[in-house]
Amino acid sequence: MTPDRPPGGLDDLAIVGPTAAGKSALAMGLTRLVSTAEIMSVDSMCVYRGMDIGTAKPTAADRAEVPHHLLDMLDPHEDCSVAWFRDRAEEVRAATVGPMLLVGGTGLYHRAVVDRLAIPGRYPAVAAELDTLSTAELRSRLESTDPVAASRIDGGNRRRLLRALEVTIGSGRRFSDSGPGLGAYAPVPVVQVGLAIERADLGRRIEQRLADQMDSGFLAEVERIEAHVDGWSRTSERALGYRHLLDHVRHGRPIEDCLRSALIDTRRFALRQQKWFGRDPRIRWFDADSPTLVDSVFDWWVSSSDIRRATSGVVDSLDDSGSFT
Repeated sequence: MTPDRPPGGLDDLAIVGPTAAGKSALAMGLTRLVSTAEIMSVDSMCVYRGMDIGTAKPTAADRAEVPHHLLDMLDPHEDCSVAWFRDRAEEVRAATVGPMLLVGGTGLYHRAVVDRLAIPGRYPAVAAELDTLSTAELRSRLESTDPVAASRIDGGNRRRLLRALEVTIGSGRRFSDSGPGLGAYAPVPVVQVGLAIERADLGRRIEQRLADQMDSGFLAEVERIEAHVDGWSRTSERALGYRHLLDHVRHGRPIEDCLRSALIDTRRFALRQQKWFGRDPRIRWFDADSPTLVDSVFDWWVSSSDIRRATSGVVDSLDDSGSFT
C-alpha cells in the first residue's frame, strides 16, 4: 500500500463520469491509500434525505469508514439550487484539512464547485411567466434579447433557455454578460479524472443496478415519500427512476413500462454526461474496468499535485471571479 501523503500534499481530486461507471468505488479505494482524504458528493439528488436507494447513495458502511459530505442535507420537498450547493461545498472545504474527493456526475454542480462559479440570482415570478411559453418561443425571445447566450445554448434545452431569459429579464443585464460561459476551462487547483467505459458495458451496468435497486425496495422508498404530507419539490420529483416510479404510484402505469422508460432515460442521461465531461480538456480519462484503476489514478493524482506545486503562483491565486452561464 502506498503510504499517506501529509495533509496539504495533495490537491483535491474530482472524479467524474457517467452514472454507474464506478466513481464511488474508486473514491473509496483512494481513501484507503490516503487516510486523510474525505469524500464530497457532487450529486444534485444525493442531498435529499430518504432518497437513498434510487440515488445509489454511499452505503452506511462506507460512510462509517470515511467522512462523506453533502449527503442528506434537505428534505425531498425542499428545492436545491446550484448556488445553494456551491455555497455548502465552499463551507465544507473551508472546514476540512486533508484532500477532498469530489465525486459525482451532476455536470453543472461539478463546474460550480471546481470552478467556483458566480451564480446569478433567481427571479421566480419572471421564471413562472416564461414557463408558459413554448420552447421555440423561449428560443426566439432569447435570440432577440441576448443573441450571444442563445448561440451558446442548444435550441432544445428548455431549462437553460428559460434560465438565461429569467436572468436577462429579471436582472436587466444580458445573461451572456455574466462571463465567458461554460465553454471556458480555466486552470484550477483540482486534479480531475474521468471514468471511461464502453457504451454496451455501461448499459448493462445501468440495467443491473436498477434491478438491484428494485430488489432493495426502491418502489417502497418512492411510495413512502409520496405518502409524506410535504411530498416532493420540483427538483427531487425530476430524479431519474423516481419520476418513473411515480407514474406507477400516481397513475397506475404498469411497473414494467415504468422501468423500461427509466432504463431508456438513464442511458440517455449517461450519454449526456459523457458528452458534458468529454468537452473539458482538464480531465484525464481512465478505463473504468482496469484492474489497476485505483493505483493508476493515485499515481496521476500525486504527480499532477506535485507539478502544480512546482509551478504554483498562478492557479493558487484563483479567487471567486469565475462566472456561471
